[in-house]
Amino acid sequence: MSDVLSDDGSEINQDDSQGDVMTPAELIAKLEEAWLNEKFSPELLENRSEVVECVMEQLTHMETNLQRVRKGDAKASMHRMEIDRIRFVLSSYLRSRLQKIEKFFPHVLEREKSRGAGEPSLLSPEEFAFAKEYQTNTEAYLKAVALKRMPPNLQTVDLLKAVPEPCLDSFVFLRVKERQENILVEPETDEQREYVVDLEEGSQHLMRYRTIAPLVSSGAVQLI
Repeated sequence: MSDVLSDDGSEINQDDSQGDVMTPAELIAKLEEAWLNEKFSPELLENRSEVVECVMEQLTHMETNLQRVRKGDAKASMHRMEIDRIRFVLSSYLRSRLQKIEKFFPHVLEREKSRGAGEPSLLSPEEFAFAKEYQTNTEAYLKAVALKRMPPNLQTVDLLKAVPEPCLDSFVFLRVKERQENILVEPETDEQREYVVDLEEGSQHLMRYRTIAPLVSSGAVQLI
C-alpha cells in the first residue's frame, strides 16, 4: 500500500515531541482500527484527532501525486480507488462519532467536564464545540415547543436523566492483539458465579463490552 500512499515511501512524523514515526501504511492501519472500534463500541471513545489530521495531510499528498500520473495509466484508477476507500473510512469514522455525540450529548459533555487533568480528552476541540451547540439548540427547542407551555414547576428538564446513557452491557465481537490473563467475567444469571478467562493473542470472542472496555482503550483488543 505504501507505493499508493506515497511515491517516495517517506515516513510520517505523527508526534515530533515523542519522535513517533509511522509509514503511510501504518497510519492507515491506525485509522482503520480507530474506525472499527468506534463503529462497534456502544460508547464514544477517546478522540484520535492526531491520526485524522495526519490522514488528511496524506490524502492531500496522494491527490498531488495522482495529478502527476499520465492519463490512461492503469495505476491512476488504482490510486483513485485507494484514495476513495480511505476517504470513506475517514468519513465513516467521523460520522460515527458525531452520531454518538448527538445521541448521548449530556453524558459526553459531563464526562468531558469531569475528566482529570492528566486524562486524555474524549472530544476534539471541534467536537466539543459541536456538542455544546447541539446542547444549546436542544434546550432552546424544548423550551420553545413544550416547556414554556408547562406549569412553572415543570419548565426545567434534567437532560442527564432524560437522555439514556450508552449501554455498556451490550455484547461485542473482538480480536485479541495482546495476550491478556485473568480477565474477570461477570455472571449472566443469578445461578452463575464470576470467573476469569485468559485471552490468547489472535483469538476472537463475543463478550460484554463493559468487561473489555479498558482493553479497547489500551489497544490490547480490536473490535470487529
